[in-house]
Formats: sequence, C-alpha cells, structure tokens
Amino acid sequence: MDIKNTSQQHDLKLLSFDVDNTLIEFHTLKSNFTAVWNTYKPNAEVLLTYNTGRLIDDILSLIKKGVLPEPDYIIAGVGTLIYDYKNKCIVKEFNDVLDDGWNLEAVEELISNINHPISEQPTKFQHSYKRSYYFYDASPELIESITQNFASAKMHVNVVYSGEKFLDILPKWANKGNALQWLLNKLDLKPNNALVAGDSGNDCAMFDMADVKGIVVANAHEELYKYTKHRQVYHSENNYSQGVIEGLVYYGIFPEDATNTNNEDHSEDFFIKQELNNAAANEDENEKIGLIREGYDKAVEALRKNITPLGFSACSIKDNVPNGTDENYHSVWARDGAITVIGSLSLIHDKDIHQCQRQTLLTLMEHISRNGQIPSNVRIKDNVPDYSGVGGICSIDSGLWVVIAFFEYVNVTKDIAFLRDHILDVKETMRWLGAHDGNNDALLEIPEAGDWTDLFGRSYNILYDEILWYRANVCFGRMLEMLGDYEQAGEFIRWSQVIKKEILQNFWPSTQQKLFQSVSFAERQFSLGDTTYLIAQVTPFDFSWRCDILGNVLAFLHGTIDADKAHQSLRFMLGVGVNEPFPVANVYPVVSPGDPDWRPYYTVNLLNLPNHYHNGGIWPFVGGYWVKFINKLGLKDMAVAELHKLALINKEGVNEAWEFTEWAHGITGKPMGKSYQAWSAAQYISACHDLKIINK
Repeated sequence: MDIKNTSQQHDLKLLSFDVDNTLIEFHTLKSNFTAVWNTYKPNAEVLLTYNTGRLIDDILSLIKKGVLPEPDYIIAGVGTLIYDYKNKCIVKEFNDVLDDGWNLEAVEELISNINHPISEQPTKFQHSYKRSYYFYDASPELIESITQNFASAKMHVNVVYSGEKFLDILPKWANKGNALQWLLNKLDLKPNNALVAGDSGNDCAMFDMADVKGIVVANAHEELYKYTKHRQVYHSENNYSQGVIEGLVYYGIFPEDATNTNNEDHSEDFFIKQELNNAAANEDENEKIGLIREGYDKAVEALRKNITPLGFSACSIKDNVPNGTDENYHSVWARDGAITVIGSLSLIHDKDIHQCQRQTLLTLMEHISRNGQIPSNVRIKDNVPDYSGVGGICSIDSGLWVVIAFFEYVNVTKDIAFLRDHILDVKETMRWLGAHDGNNDALLEIPEAGDWTDLFGRSYNILYDEILWYRANVCFGRMLEMLGDYEQAGEFIRWSQVIKKEILQNFWPSTQQKLFQSVSFAERQFSLGDTTYLIAQVTPFDFSWRCDILGNVLAFLHGTIDADKAHQSLRFMLGVGVNEPFPVANVYPVVSPGDPDWRPYYTVNLLNLPNHYHNGGIWPFVGGYWVKFINKLGLKDMAVAELHKLALINKEGVNEAWEFTEWAHGITGKPMGKSYQAWSAAQYISACHDLKIINK
C-alpha cells in the first residue's frame, strides 16, 4: 500500500469568509484568526476576501484595530458592495449590475404592508442597495410569501432571512454568492478555486456555486447545516475562528501546527509559573533531552515486544508469566490495542509496526458481534473473543476507542480501500454504542465497571466515556466524508456538537443561572458551587466532584473544551499535584475507606486501595496524553519537563530499566503491574513526536 501525505491537495486561489460569528465572535470581537493568518499566511496566489453583511467602513475599522488581518477584497452589505483593499476603492463596475430592476422606494412600501412585527436595523446597516430589518421568528411560509409578494409586484429582488431575526432585501443579483461569482469572473478564477466559510442563512448563496469547497463552523445555525448537507463541505468541530482555522488545515492551506496557536499567555499564573521555574532549575537541558531520546528508542523496543500475529498484545508475552486471570493480558485488547495504534502512528513507515497496527484493527473487526459490539479482547493463543469484563459487564469504551483508532489509522495511511471494506462494521458499532443513550439526551449511560476503570465504582454519565463518544461521532463523520457521503457525515458532525453542549452543561457546573429557565435536579445540585474542571460523573441521583484527569485531558485534546477552560483545569491539577512524583495520577482526590464512594471490592487483589491502580495510581499512558495536553496549550517548556519525568517513570522497572510498566503507586512512584505495556510505550512515542523532539 502506498502511504500518502496526509495534507489535502488543493487548487485554491481565493478564500471567501463570512465575518460575524465565523471569523469573530459578534459580541466580543474575539478571534484567533489574525494571529494564525499572520503566522501561517499562504503565498500571495491565495487571495483573502471577507464576505459579510457588515458595511465597508465597519470592516475597515476592524482591520485598523487588528481584529482582522488585511484582506485583498471585501464583499460587504450581503453582496451589494465590492471593495478592492489594495487599491482602496469600491469596484464600481459591480454596482452597474445591481441597478437592473432595483427600486428602493417600492421595496420600502411593500415591506411596510407585511402583517408581522418588523423594525428597521440602524442606519449604519443600510445603503442604497440594501434594506435590513429585525424580523423575529418568521416561519419559512412567511418568508416565502414575502418573496411571492415581490414577484407579484414585478420586483425581482433577493429576500434573505438569517439567524431567525435578520431580514435583508437586496437587488436581484445581490447576494454573497453572486458577488463572489462576479469577483471570480473578474479575476479569471473558477468556483473550484474558491473556499468559502460561514455560519448562517445569508451565507448559503456562497455554498451554492457548483464545485466550490466550504467550511461550516460548529456554531452554525441549523438553516446552514440543512442547506449544505448534500454539498462538499468540511463541518468543523470548533466554533468561530478556530473552526475556520481547523478547516484551513483540512484543506491544506495551513499546516497542522496552526490549530495549536492561541493568543493567551498564562505563563504568569502562579502554579504554571512555579512548574516552569522548577523545570528550569532542575536538570541540565541536554541531559533531559538525552534521557528523553534514550527513552524513545527503548519505547520502540518495548512496542516491538508486543507484536503478535493477531495484533498488539496488552503487554509483552515473553516477559510476563501469566498467573490466574492475568492470562487475559495475553490478548489483543480493543481499548489497549486502539490506544497503542493511535500512539504508534508516527511509526507508520516501519513495516512490522504498520502491519501490526492494521492487524490489530482487523482482528477486532473480524469478531464484531451480530449487534455491532466490538469484543473486549481476543485471546492470542486461540483467536477466541471475549465480550465482557469484570462480573460479565461489557466494556463500552472498547468500541469507542476502536472507532477513533480506525479513523486515525485511515487518516494517516489514506487507505480508503481498507475504510470502504469495513465502514459498515464501523457503522454497526456506532449503532450499538448509540443504543446506550437510553433516554436520547446525547449522553451514554455506562454500567459500573463498564470502561477502562473496570474495578472502580462509577456509572451512568461518566466524563471519560462521554468525551470518547463525542470524538467517535466526529471520527465516524470524518470517515464518511472520506467516502464522499457528505450528507450523512454532516449529520454525525452535527450530533457531535449536541454531545459537546451536553457535556459542558452537565460536567462543568456553575452557580450562574439563566433567567426564565426551568432548573433541573442536576442544576439544583450544581448550584452549590462552581468548578474549574470537568467533574467525573453525573447520575439522576447524585454526582461526583472528583477530577478525572484523563477525562479532562482528552476533553481538550479532542476539542470538547476550549483553551480557556483547559487552562483552568490545568491550574487546578497542578495545584493539587496530580503530576507528582510522576505524570500522572488518574483521579483526584483518591477514594478512602469510609468515603461514600468506597466499594468493598476495591480490596480485590489489593488493586484499588488509595493511590493504587485506578484509585489515584500513576499511569504512564495517561502521562503521554498529559504531555500532549500541556503542549497543545502552548507551554512547550513545561511539556518537555513533564516528558522528562515521564521518561523517568518509564525507566523505572521491577526487574530492569525501561520496563514501561502498566502503572505506579500514586505517592511513592514505585512501578507496578505488567512490564513492557504496549500503550505505555506507544503514548510515550506519540508524546515525543508531538513535541518534535524526535523527527524520525
């Protein structure tokens, strides 16, 4: 199979982007676009155009303030004016086109007879080719009747309704799409040379041109989603400018690093500053990097120990003699295997590792049950699947991780034939997973011991699982995009945004109440206080204020929370020391005997005593995600320091150095569990590549 470059190939010459609630947040003017554009601006052949409902003076003011970067052209007034920014002049030839059939007085007279509350927008939004009104909650039938009234009056105009409150009446040839088409013609470009982005109904005309490519930001109105679902568009996972930047990376205009750029400097925060000072005061930088690189080579060796004919084993079979139920470690585990595949994708050009990545996914897919369930594990010695875990309880997150890993694998290899062969199996897995949303609230209900913390008491809506559910929907949507099924892809991406909103509403409690809104039982509970992190669990009867470290880390890495919330959660986690003595404990605070959350079975095999195993133990694979979490926040020096500490714990071994053990005691840091754990090695490898310390 030919391994291809992951960046999208394009022939894009002009970018046509809406401004309000696309490039900037309308009320706050917040945007990351200027910083990213100035850093990663493409060559001069790619022209930047703003295509907005604002008038030219408004946009020029935003440019002067630095809110927006300097463009090549501005299409203003919902397609009624074109401004040549380089030459500082309006393109008058375009206005000649608009004069045909336009009668401003007749427009105003007809509008005055509409039997629905209506009021004019401020003067700054009006000009000779545009009349704009506030027109709240109009039905599609009412908008259609207005269009018919103009037609009956022999007036050929554009009636544009957006945001459930904005009504624009424009000349026949005036809309964002027609103005863009005119500009393309003037520049001798074709629609397939254009990339458009928007959030509302008045952007639909831009997407209407044949062969045009598009970006729909995650905060888009339903009207735009419906209009574009059959079209070749990229549905972003992020809102506003971050969604546009994400789309520009997808289309190959920006490099992947562009998604990690943020304007906020938190280096003066007390706990972050303390960590940075500690990192600077500790070991010699060259010694740190030397140990990290040594660990990388050892991690690759450890990973190779887990290559089997059926895929990656959970731990090295040769180095771990089974004892009783421990024999199940000699299996291809769905969860462990998927995380190992994801972590080792930087080694895709290594023939043996690549083959094992592929075989891991094949083994799991070949044993999918009739109702779409991915097995918990497949025994290596006889290829027999097991669909349950402790107490016969199924592992919900196994299927979630496999869907995510399947996308990540195909996204890197571009093996569309492999995807096409298994897309129906993946779809059945998504159907099985979705069936665990029993009350259709977009969140999964997880049984106790139903995920990776299989000897730890949590259930119902669990943060970690909901984050993976969000990501699985995004990944499945992306796979459908790869196969050209844009309509169904859009449905899954849109559903992921519903999941995201539910996660934020339920797992980031606040005392701030919204007026005129009924208060649910959960909201009454949460009104007792605020958090600066996503809480671990919510049920109809109670909730857990504990901080699930992996859940919070994955929330930012997978785009469920923004950088501001991620900084808040990092500050909390640093403050309570979850990364001491090594990164990183899986939960804070631990559960102790006498705590209402304590379970008698925590003493089984002495695993979940306080600071053990899932009850506050240190997990090196989680440490790999932790390093990437910090690096994504732009704290590279801290990330390197944490990676060095991760190298130290991976070097610790029960019998010899560099055993990449399963977990370590949360207080002493003593290594415990199985040695040469595949996911510990793979996520260390991934963290090294993420920080660009290793460029192999």
